[in-house]
Amino acid sequence: MPKLYELEMHSIEGELVSFSKFRGQPLIIVNLASHCGLTPQYEGLCELHKQGAVHVLGFPCNQFGNQEPGTDADILEFAKSKYNSNFPIFSKIEVNGENTCELYQWLKSEKADAEGNSDISWNFTKFLVSKDGQVLARFDPGTTPDDIRIKLDDFL
Repeated sequence: MPKLYELEMHSIEGELVSFSKFRGQPLIIVNLASHCGLTPQYEGLCELHKQGAVHVLGFPCNQFGNQEPGTDADILEFAKSKYNSNFPIFSKIEVNGENTCELYQWLKSEKADAEGNSDISWNFTKFLVSKDGQVLARFDPGTTPDDIRIKLDDFL
């Protein structure tokens, strides 16, 4: 299985992005949905990204309650118009099952949830990755970006 900095994925705008460009930057990697009760977390994710202690990378996923049904263009329009999203968003992916993208295969192999399950349970599951590419923590969907910001000093 490839390591983080060996991966390449398409941005929501269709550009191929090499994850090597994120080397040296702590990251929050999060699966997104536009029609979820947790969608207001976009605001906190934008604030985390703006503060600069970590860079947020968002990955839309429609595997939970059909809450991200739109096209990449629809998702980008929503994120920009509703939340003025300032962090990179990538093309829609799958985070569980046989079509799980390589990034989430790697994340899940590195850090299970608190109950020991590797599968993603819902939208807005967050992974904290160190500047050298190690998965430091996995946060459940209910953990807000503000909760993570408060805990960052413990991890970084």
